[in-house]
Amino acid sequence: MAQVYREARLLLLGLGVGIILMMVYDGLRLLRFLFPHKNLLVGLEDLCYWIWSGFFTFLFLYRENDGALRFYMIGSIFCSMLFYDRIISRNLRKVLKWAVRCIRMKLRR
Repeated sequence: MAQVYREARLLLLGLGVGIILMMVYDGLRLLRFLFPHKNLLVGLEDLCYWIWSGFFTFLFLYRENDGALRFYMIGSIFCSMLFYDRIISRNLRKVLKWAVRCIRMKLRR
């Protein structure tokens, strides 16, 4: 029974890792929205993000599962990233765009 709890814990931690990865990417999106920059810099930011996220995921797998790759953990990370992007991030971006628009209108006055 202890093994089942361990696997369930790993699944939940994988879900958390996916959400953390997307929250960091949302930070990059916010930075790009507030300070638009050229495609080269965006590409470099994305490259750095994906390198960081690869290390972050590897360290998670190494620490929590002795480096063993379990596909349900990768699946849980992917599904939580997808969920966060489609549900939470979309609504958050709408609110942030609205807030930035309001602030810019007040600054113009």
